Amino acid sequence: MAHFWQIVFYQPLFNLLVLIYNLVGGNMGLAIVVLTVVLKIVLYPLSGKALKSQKALQELQPKVDELKARLGDKKELMAKELMALYQKEKVSPFSSCLPLLVQLPFLFALYQVFRSGLASGSLELLYPFVHNPGHLADTFFVAWHLSSPSWVLGVLTAAAQYWQSKMLVTSKQSAVAGAKDEGMTAAMNKQMLYLLPAMTFFFSLTLPGGLILYWLVNTVLTIGQQYLTFRHPHAIKPSLS
Repeated sequence: MAHFWQIVFYQPLFNLLVLIYNLVGGNMGLAIVVLTVVLKIVLYPLSGKALKSQKALQELQPKVDELKARLGDKKELMAKELMALYQKEKVSPFSSCLPLLVQLPFLFALYQVFRSGLASGSLELLYPFVHNPGHLADTFFVAWHLSSPSWVLGVLTAAAQYWQSKMLVTSKQSAVAGAKDEGMTAAMNKQMLYLLPAMTFFFSLTLPGGLILYWLVNTVLTIGQQYLTFRHPHAIKPSLS
């Protein structure tokens, strides 16, 4: 299983990082930024589908709240009516989660790349067509060593995470305005608004700086993607397929 993981996920990502590292003149920070953009483009169909599903579910929330108010404790009838509503609107309640789960192996592989891939011994895993630089410099703007934790990158990433969460919370609150459980929903959203950035900063104190830099750039790109998805007037609702 470990060999399969290395061949399918770790080695391709590591080779792509070194390839970009060579192309940008041996700047590991810039290489990670470019790698993040490349992966974002490759995974765009999955993340885009997840965001569109979130938008569709939020737009459908008032109808869901109406069903809850009308059916009360009739759980079986509620489940039946809810599935009928999803089918009618061509929205799947799970479609916003599955694409994100598919991306998890890439995140785990990147963690391994930044934890041990920056060591010179890992260069033995390079493909024949990828130039061996002999040594990988892990610095970014001279002072930051991307193989070690960086609280500065952690603060920046937590701030970006707060901004991203704020966009989602604002959208969710507008979607459920007037609902019976609006107060509880708003309280939960407010907790997540601060909890996610706090967790991001906490993890940044133990994770390699390279992974946090990836997280930061990916979050900023996701903010732009969220803005286009939630603000675009002609966003297409995803189907059940």
